[in-house]
Amino acid sequence: MTDQRTGGTKPAQEQSHQPGDERRMHPRPRYEPRFPGSGRLEGKVALVTGGDSGIGRAVSALFAREGARIAIVYLEETEDARRTQDIVEAEGSECFPIEGDVGDKAFCRHAVAQVVERFGRLDILVNNAAEQHEADDLRDIARDQLERTFRTNVFGYFFMTQAALDHLKPGAAIVNTASITAYRGSDHLMDYASTRGAVVSFTRSLAKALVDRGIRVNGVAPGPIWTPLIPASFAAGDVAEFGADTPMKRPGEPNEVAPCHLFLACEDSSYMTGQVLHPNGGGLMTS
Repeated sequence: MTDQRTGGTKPAQEQSHQPGDERRMHPRPRYEPRFPGSGRLEGKVALVTGGDSGIGRAVSALFAREGARIAIVYLEETEDARRTQDIVEAEGSECFPIEGDVGDKAFCRHAVAQVVERFGRLDILVNNAAEQHEADDLRDIARDQLERTFRTNVFGYFFMTQAALDHLKPGAAIVNTASITAYRGSDHLMDYASTRGAVVSFTRSLAKALVDRGIRVNGVAPGPIWTPLIPASFAAGDVAEFGADTPMKRPGEPNEVAPCHLFLACEDSSYMTGQVLHPNGGGLMTS
């Protein structure tokens, strides 16, 4: 296995359409689980939004290796979703891909209903789907962009969780993907950073609301991670410098983030709720 720790930044590249296609990236993000499974999610069913690529793909692959059956929600990247399905099935599990927009409350209800009909249960919800758009001046953020970013990144988490709650039993887990920008801000991703801050507050609030039901809610706030959102968000020259300002001098790979989701989804983290993990290449968080 190649040692990912020795890698540097990535080649200059960009894509014109969000949320981006993983198959067009070079090099492609590393999704492969790096260690043998130990059955930590045996018999569980997990729903992963944005599961077609990036962190969502890596989470789906790792959860499958640990014994879970997987449903993934994706917006429109059918080829990437089919690839994730193949990856999950290669791990000996089942994968149920569902196409739709998490910003649509009716779709979220329908997606969860389909998962429960297909697998008979739902044990883990990973809210992960997100979008971001670069703008250096607050005045350049159009109303449509602002509403769309919040609808995907915040409303989508609310809607999917609302749909899932009737099916989650004691011992279930919700894991929300946030971002380092929630803690440090971003002068060129102001609307995105604001949504990630909302996700952190949502995670902490929901954890308090559900603790008496035996449902744990935690989050993961990655730093710069090599996913399709990066070439789909930034100019090629900026992509070539992505992650260089971390102490580790490189972006992380999705399979370096997914173990955080696994830890929070399984009983290894049974005494944790309302917490956020920080796979970010060495950046220190103070809150």
